[in-house]
Amino acid sequence: MARNLTPIVKQSRREKVALHPKAIKGMQKRPYGPGDHGPSAGRSKPSQYAIQLREKQKVKRIYGLLEKQFRRIVTEAERRQGVSGDIMLILLERRLDNAVYRLNLAPSRQAARQLVTHGHFTLNGRRVDIPSILLKSGDEIAVRPKSAANVYFKTLAETLKQNQPSVRWLSLNATKLQAKVTGEPLREDAEQDIHEQLIIEFYSR
Repeated sequence: MARNLTPIVKQSRREKVALHPKAIKGMQKRPYGPGDHGPSAGRSKPSQYAIQLREKQKVKRIYGLLEKQFRRIVTEAERRQGVSGDIMLILLERRLDNAVYRLNLAPSRQAARQLVTHGHFTLNGRRVDIPSILLKSGDEIAVRPKSAANVYFKTLAETLKQNQPSVRWLSLNATKLQAKVTGEPLREDAEQDIHEQLIIEFYSR
């Protein structure tokens, strides 16, 4: 399976968004893009193409997708009726790895993707290892009984009992480490600091 092996702190600094909890410290230490150039102050104004490209790269990295995967999502969003940008973000939110992250079953989407790939979850009672599965209302996600016995998930269950996540379209049983999809995400359930129209315009050139 193809993966982006660029260090997560470097990606975070480039996109000006923390893609992992450990990236926050690195961004505070040097709050500008990576490389030998230093702070970008004084550079010429970026072109519209550059602005669109950076927004596309930012969202790709937030959700942990490669170009081919991301373009497929955009193409599907444009095919459906409605506002393409909103539909794109809704499709991204409906991914299994994103739901695992939203439920606080993983500290980042990158970690959620790894947990799913390693087969720690079931979907509607069947073991799954495909992070890109799109969830629908009524689906049930659960940590596999064998996985629930390990230290990570035992500690997580205790933490979630004290501080359950609030996700409008997902319902979590912290004791059993089970969740149910109670509806579909809306645009406001996605990250707010995203200008999705720029991405649609980028692919419409």
